[in-house]
Amino acid sequence: MTHDHDLVLRPTASQTEAALNPPPGRTGGDLVVETLAGLGATTVFGLPGQHALAVFDALRRSDLRYVGLRVENNAGFAADAYGRTTGEAAPLLLSTGPGALTALPALQEAAAASAPVVAISSQVPARGLGGGRHGYLHELPDQAASFRGVVKSVHTVRTASQIPSAVAAAWQSALTAPHGPVWVEIPRDVLAAETAVPVVTGVNATPEELVPRPELTAVAADLLARAERPVIVAGGGVVRADAARKLRQLAERVQAPVVTTFGGKGAFPWTHPLSLQSWLEDRHTTDFLEDADVLLVVGSGLGELSSNYLTFRPRGRVVQIEADLGKLESNHPALGIHADARLALQALLETVGERTDPTAPERVRALLERVRALLERVRERIAGQDLGLEREVLGAVRRALPARSPSFWDMTILAYWAWSAFDAKAPNLMHSAQGAGGLGYGFPAALGAAVADPTRPVLAVSGDGGALYSVAELATARQHDLDVTWLIVDDGGYGILREYQTDAFGRTTATELTRPDFVALAESFGVPGVRTTPGTLEADLTEALASPGPSVVVLPAVLRMFAPTHTG
Repeated sequence: MTHDHDLVLRPTASQTEAALNPPPGRTGGDLVVETLAGLGATTVFGLPGQHALAVFDALRRSDLRYVGLRVENNAGFAADAYGRTTGEAAPLLLSTGPGALTALPALQEAAAASAPVVAISSQVPARGLGGGRHGYLHELPDQAASFRGVVKSVHTVRTASQIPSAVAAAWQSALTAPHGPVWVEIPRDVLAAETAVPVVTGVNATPEELVPRPELTAVAADLLARAERPVIVAGGGVVRADAARKLRQLAERVQAPVVTTFGGKGAFPWTHPLSLQSWLEDRHTTDFLEDADVLLVVGSGLGELSSNYLTFRPRGRVVQIEADLGKLESNHPALGIHADARLALQALLETVGERTDPTAPERVRALLERVRALLERVRERIAGQDLGLEREVLGAVRRALPARSPSFWDMTILAYWAWSAFDAKAPNLMHSAQGAGGLGYGFPAALGAAVADPTRPVLAVSGDGGALYSVAELATARQHDLDVTWLIVDDGGYGILREYQTDAFGRTTATELTRPDFVALAESFGVPGVRTTPGTLEADLTEALASPGPSVVVLPAVLRMFAPTHTG
């Protein structure tokens, strides 16, 4: 009788030959690259640095595709988008000290959005680990300490033989729900030294499944089956778990309206009769959610943005499915189910029966009317605020963007509109930096998505302030001929901060910016640019998205936000 623990992976003849007679001149850098290839990586992002050169030299001997960006943080954003759009772990290669630390904001965004990024950094020589003050270039007392509060796990290597296992463990961590960024650091002397460690030919890093406890899903199923006014909040965890179809099946079975968070855009069809869309920054929606007798929250912690700035106060029973253990009941008491969204929704589908209430047709008609009435109240509120320009611009973007094309939005007023009002068309197509809220995300992230799938054009949206964070990546777009159209809404400053300051203090400070001629700047990189107007935006965007390669569309316009409902 054979048991699982008796199974041993036996090398093939070619693997044995490679192990006994490894090619000469291999270094620790080769072990990194071989391990990544063995784990299934095909593409790596990063930026070279003196301490990390052995890894980049090893790339030359491999089949991995290297996409280099001009700033480490932007490389991190590109890796984030690659991980979000493919569901695969995205390797990010960095150097020691300043090179590593420059990527911290991107890793924070990846952590907030559950994007699987495997960041691999060099370190000072091995004898410098542990906080000694040797005066090495880029030396920090504890480089890993800067990352422990940001990434899922930290893996410090001290010898060459540790490299394959450390990288594999990091890979497994990144892809175990909840997905997220991880950190591996390897001393420069370990990377550069020749190694007798055999060629890496077999690596096992199967992610662990996060299965719901059956007694919890049984209670949740009973609550949903008996609920009179069930409602579902679908967060980014639904998208990351590829669980949109199961979400729809459950919503239709229990006749529960669904609102998607900003991170969960596309998790539920925008025009479905049960869709509450994404109007979370609206008191009408907040009231609707508070009125639910059972609120099923899937893949969301109901944080600040998802709870109308923490004004949401549920009156019914809350059931929360969340892969991040720290988010369970972190804001509201709930029946907390620690699980991957897809597995938990499948368990509910296997348990919740069809409703047999003889008055169901009347109840369903009344429910659908409540949904329609809510969306009409939201439309009336927005229509009463003289925001025709903003609605025209967002509508033009939606009409110009092909239905299958992904979009990446920086922290800018048009993106804030898109969180609530933009139809993503499908899961995993609309992405923004709302997880951590840093500037500069849109364009480099779009480049990462274009690397992942070159068969469809990608849209990036930035304000002029955010664009200046990542304008250097126009060189990356041109070098790799990436099919990204970059819409820059140029309002001469930090537009949303201008609004916030005016509302809070009656005046602005430090919000006005001197900016370049973005069209001329793009053309200086060999990237075609066009200056547009609200009336010609749709046509100009459509043409740019249909033209292969990178392009820039600049819209000079001052947009305004709709009035908040959480401050009244």
